[in-house]
Amino acid sequence: MPADLAAILRQTTLLGDVPEEDLQALVAASRLRQYRRGQIVFSRGDPGDSLIVVVSGRVKVVVRSADGGELTLTILPAGAVLGEISVADGGPRSTDAETLEDCRLLLIPGEAVQAVCARVPAAAQALTASVAATLRRLTDAAADLVFLDLPRRIAKMLLTQPQDSNGTIRLELSQEQLARHVGGTRQSVNAALRGFEKRGWLDLHDRTIAVRDPAALRRFAGT
Repeated sequence: MPADLAAILRQTTLLGDVPEEDLQALVAASRLRQYRRGQIVFSRGDPGDSLIVVVSGRVKVVVRSADGGELTLTILPAGAVLGEISVADGGPRSTDAETLEDCRLLLIPGEAVQAVCARVPAAAQALTASVAATLRRLTDAAADLVFLDLPRRIAKMLLTQPQDSNGTIRLELSQEQLARHVGGTRQSVNAALRGFEKRGWLDLHDRTIAVRDPAALRRFAGT
């Protein structure tokens, strides 16, 4: 298992250029934990004492209001990393993180990552780039919430998803989960998706949205 974990770390953009000796040291200092679907990984205000690598499964990063409202900031698949901001500045968690399905997560102590960044300039640069990418993504999302109506936010979100070998985009989220991602309600998201379906742009299934005409969605979203 340590060799497998080292290979997983090697494939991340954050730790891909770390020397093998340092990579093995990070694996040795880490904890591999199993999480059930819907389990909280961390909450806003918790100590930001670890970098987390998604070994398997998916994790959503969210912010919640005092009255229970929820906005999904991003959904991280296997191979993704979260917690970079807290590792970079030593501050507490700024969001909540929750598993969308059963997951295996590798928790790497923040001080171990900081020590590697101090020795390996490429790792320090990758950490800075990762934090900058998060800032850019949040800036773009804030702009979309202000300047795009809900159907166009949905179209733009769908276009960010990977395509399969046939060029079809498949989003494996419920309409409730999608609503939390675009800042809408399940009913309004359903209405927008039904409108897209009538135009022949996508097919709706129980928990899968298959985009058939990404070019039309792209024109609609203005991207």
